[in-house]
Amino acid sequence: MKKAFAGTLESGDIMIQIEPSDKEGLQINLDSTVAYQFGEQIKSVIAETLKNLDINNAVVNATDKGALDCTIRARVTAAAVRATGKDVWA
Repeated sequence: MKKAFAGTLESGDIMIQIEPSDKEGLQINLDSTVAYQFGEQIKSVIAETLKNLDINNAVVNATDKGALDCTIRARVTAAAVRATGKDVWA
């Protein structure tokens, strides 16, 4: 796995940065304008998406600007594909 990005900082989007971790498990760092209301849901969607892609050890930095769950899943998947080189759409 290498460091990779997906997304933008536009309103309604999320920027996902994923990189390898020396530690066991997922470390999700979230900066969000709606973290107080939806922070746990955003982290849950990120973690669930990565686990479905068999990524269990990574550091994820997410900068959210009000993205919907479907957008979060798409950005996390795109970043994971770029980081691992594994094509999940084939």
